[in-house]
Order: sequence, then C-alpha cells, then structure tokens
Amino acid sequence: MTTQKTATAAVKAIAKKLPIEKTSVPEKALVKKPKKEPKAKIVRDSFTMPQSEYQKIAEIKETCRKAGLPVKKSEVLRAGLKALGKMDATQLKRALAGLEKIKTGRPKKH
Repeated sequence: MTTQKTATAAVKAIAKKLPIEKTSVPEKALVKKPKKEPKAKIVRDSFTMPQSEYQKIAEIKETCRKAGLPVKKSEVLRAGLKALGKMDATQLKRALAGLEKIKTGRPKKH
C-alpha cells in the first residue's frame, strides 16, 4: 500500500510541474453568434383619400377587433399592399380601375 501511495503522490507531483496548454481564444469567442438582420427603415408619409375609403379602414379594424385581433390603421394598409402585391397585372388593373380619381394635396380648410 505504501508503494501505491508513493506512486500516486509521484504522479501528482509530476503533473503539477507539467506546463498546461492554454488556448489563446476564449471559449465564448468560439461560439458563433447569428447575424442580426438589418432593421427595415420606417418611412412616415401622408396621403389623401375619400372619406368613404377612409371609413372602410375603420370598418376593417372593427371586424378585426371582433375577431379578437386588434390592429392599427397602418397594419390594415400594409396588409392591403401585401394583397395587391400578390396580384398579377390584370387583377391589379381591375382593382385600380374602380378607384375614384382625386386631386392630390391637402384639402382646403373651410
């Protein structure tokens, strides 16, 4: 038994004297972080539309609210743009042909 204890002590003593290799790169640096998607630039704009079409936005918002999905006006407009974007040229032409032509700019105050 004493020989075994002495051998174990000798191995430990030798292990202490051996140089320990350290990596120059920390472990945290080895983990690759996912690249962040650049945020989309937000644009603020104003436009003119007939009151009947503006009222349609409120009706759509109310329908969404009743379905348990509260939405903002901008979300309704963006969803409409997404739907228009999926149309082919013929469907888009048909949808736009039904719109009333309006004068652009701010309406005069009374």
